[in-house]
Amino acid sequence: MIGLMFILISVLFLPFSVKKVEDNLEVFLFIMGVAAASFSGMMNSHLIEKALIDPINITIAVLLAGLVTKWAQHPLEKSILSLSNLLSPRVFLALTVIILGLISSIITAIIAAIVLVIIINVLPLDRQSEIRYTILACFSIGLGAALTPIGEPLSTITVSKLNEDFFYLFQLIGWEVVPAVILFGFLTIIFVKPHKSSHGLESAQKTESYQEILIRSAKIYLFVMGLTFLGHGFEPLINEYILELHPMILYWINMISAILDNATLAAAEISPAMNSETIQAILLGLLISGGMLVPGNIPNIIAASKLNITSKEWAQFGVPIGLITMLIYFVVLFIF
Repeated sequence: MIGLMFILISVLFLPFSVKKVEDNLEVFLFIMGVAAASFSGMMNSHLIEKALIDPINITIAVLLAGLVTKWAQHPLEKSILSLSNLLSPRVFLALTVIILGLISSIITAIIAAIVLVIIINVLPLDRQSEIRYTILACFSIGLGAALTPIGEPLSTITVSKLNEDFFYLFQLIGWEVVPAVILFGFLTIIFVKPHKSSHGLESAQKTESYQEILIRSAKIYLFVMGLTFLGHGFEPLINEYILELHPMILYWINMISAILDNATLAAAEISPAMNSETIQAILLGLLISGGMLVPGNIPNIIAASKLNITSKEWAQFGVPIGLITMLIYFVVLFIF
């Protein structure tokens, strides 16, 4: 347990305080994941096989997104910029945050994140606005994707463990998730300031080389592999100290979803013996906090990797937004 606590503290703080760790985050998380699984005694052939297989889908999706963006960059740029001008840039950005969040439960969080990256690559945004827009959209996608069992791994695992039907999660957390998705759209209007795109396609990024696309895809594979080891490695810690806690405490403790895969946490925490209020608290704690840091959710990982957003840049905006949202929903769930 001491070893796991040391690893947890390292994962939480070193990416923001040590430049070398931040620049090599994928390798760092992989090493920490292997260490956590080894310390906890979870390292075995089954986990190694899972860690090798789990990253394949997301890696292929990131690779395909890079190739599509490279091959179809010019027509995509024209279409997105034209639509942006037609609606006004701020309205366009707000609508994309809301729409991507709502449809991510059908098209999956991975595809929604890929669409987001394509949009960002061609919009006239300064660095700060690009980061803020990305984070708000990833919060929206991460929440919206949980409304059906096909949206993301967390929802698939939850519905399977509870043996519920397709619309169970929509009925359980839909009244909380949909307003949050709309809220993130309105926050986009407040925090993101796009330039006027009258300069045409000058804002577009240069076309990536095939080597850059392959290197980024390989980094994503290593990143997700590390998260798989990390999530399973922390299971004894979760089983020992978390499972029997009150829903109100579980809600806040699940902020560790900011650094650990929320699907793994859901698999460890959720039980058919729990009442709906406890499951609701667990899910919302995991989903909201999952947007706070880069490792917290698959859309974050894809967007940060593709757009070169550092852990520190993400945390500076993602943590305050996540904490405020957590506080609002704490009042909604446990006071009202």
